[in-house]
Amino acid sequence: MFKHSIFLRIYAGLVVLVMLVALFGYLLVQIINYQRAQEYRESLTDGISYVIGEGIARQPTKQQKLDWISDASDLLELPIYYIDASKIELSRTEKKRLDEQKSVVRYDAETSIAYVVIGLKDDPKHFLYIKVDKIGERQMKALPIFILDYLIFYPGQEKQYVQKIQKYFSYPINIYDVKDLNLDSEQIGRLRQDQSVMLYKDNATIRGTTISIISPMPNNPMQALVLGPVPLFNWMPFQLSAGITLFSLFLLSLGVYGLILPLERKIRQVRYALNRMKSGDLSLRVPIEGSDEMANLASSYNNMSDHIQRLIEAQRELMRAVSHELRTPVARIRFGMEMLAEEDDYNYRIQQMEMIDRDIEALNTLIDEIMTYAKLEQGTPSLDFEEIILVDLLNQVAIETEALKTQKEIELIPPPTYVMVDAERRYLHRVVQNLVGNAVRYCNDKVRISGGIHPDGHAFICVEDDGAGIAEEDRARVFEAFARLDDSRTRASGGYGLGLSIVSRIAYWFGGTIQVDESPELGGARFVMQWPAKRFNENSKKKKSI
Repeated sequence: MFKHSIFLRIYAGLVVLVMLVALFGYLLVQIINYQRAQEYRESLTDGISYVIGEGIARQPTKQQKLDWISDASDLLELPIYYIDASKIELSRTEKKRLDEQKSVVRYDAETSIAYVVIGLKDDPKHFLYIKVDKIGERQMKALPIFILDYLIFYPGQEKQYVQKIQKYFSYPINIYDVKDLNLDSEQIGRLRQDQSVMLYKDNATIRGTTISIISPMPNNPMQALVLGPVPLFNWMPFQLSAGITLFSLFLLSLGVYGLILPLERKIRQVRYALNRMKSGDLSLRVPIEGSDEMANLASSYNNMSDHIQRLIEAQRELMRAVSHELRTPVARIRFGMEMLAEEDDYNYRIQQMEMIDRDIEALNTLIDEIMTYAKLEQGTPSLDFEEIILVDLLNQVAIETEALKTQKEIELIPPPTYVMVDAERRYLHRVVQNLVGNAVRYCNDKVRISGGIHPDGHAFICVEDDGAGIAEEDRARVFEAFARLDDSRTRASGGYGLGLSIVSRIAYWFGGTIQVDESPELGGARFVMQWPAKRFNENSKKKKSI
């Protein structure tokens, strides 16, 4: 069922596509956020790493450098190591960052510990190596101390040097008058006590939550150093969510186009074939791919084209054959009428009138055959199937044939009376009648009629004769309309070549087949028609119209 429905495949494909795009989007967000988090960590440490490096560079001796580093470690409550540069392997990107006086951050996701490497511009043989296993208020409030330690060497020029080092910080650093900071009395009191103040601010804009650190200037209590606002890391900022959403929609659009493209291609093939048919070209057939709805549509189109082409060819043949078949009786009728006009002998006139009457009857028979054939050939007829006792119908045809005084032996091998088949009685009678009539016309002495149901559930009727039979190369041609194997339309056997064509069309609409071969016992032709014996539930007596 699933593989036969192109629409179910499209729906299932959409579900799978959405799941794949969602998984891809999740992985893409994780990868992007990993890179963003790394850049965020580096941006937070770049500025303070530069200031720390400047502070160490001002120490004249190695021991003083080590003492400064020890004091910085105590202030941050983080271990800081002064190590040989050869002990740390750096990538090309990391070397470039250190050359630019930026920090290198290595983050271990399993232990949630960051390792910060800081280069020393006056001591290229050594690095500072900081193990950051915690970030809290203590560490945050220590940051302004390093900046103030840097600015203490530039009294009166603090603002100028703050602007100078601003390029190393990803967040703003400024010196403001305390009265311009909109602080409450408690916060101002803490500044006067030489304590730092941290301000948390929730922002509904893209920046989100931010932190600002305010520390009093050592020599000017009316001013304060302000770091921030520093935005906290946002795992899903608007730009990222919007970008991932748009990219996911783009992937979904491509996927939907990929799912719809085969359907569109198949529809385009059918539309092209229909346009060719409209122009009169019936030779084009649509390729059948798979077994879904479009394959069924292509198959229906091909069947329709075959049927239309067959109808057109049958119409042409019918017109040619009818015109030929009608000429003979019409010519005889015209000749008979002329003879009546010139003949005075009463008995002769009666004889001519009888001949004309036979010709008119022949015309009626021909017209009836043509109408039946055309009805069966033009499309699906209305067939009212019912349960028929097969032996009754075969026996009826045998009795009707014997009543014609054909001087031929009609042998009926009757099937059991319980054998019932589903068929349209009128058309099945016509099949048996045509086959028996054809056998009587060509047999020598004997015709045999039989029927039944095969083990595979197909009903059959069989008509055999002891005549000359039909050559193997001509067996398919006998079912063509107006076919005459001896090319004679005035032979003594009579007929118009439509009987077997009608049988073939009835077998087709019954959903069966008609075949001819050699009778193994009588030696003449054997015609066998097969069709499904049951077309509806055996307990249902309701007729089914197809």
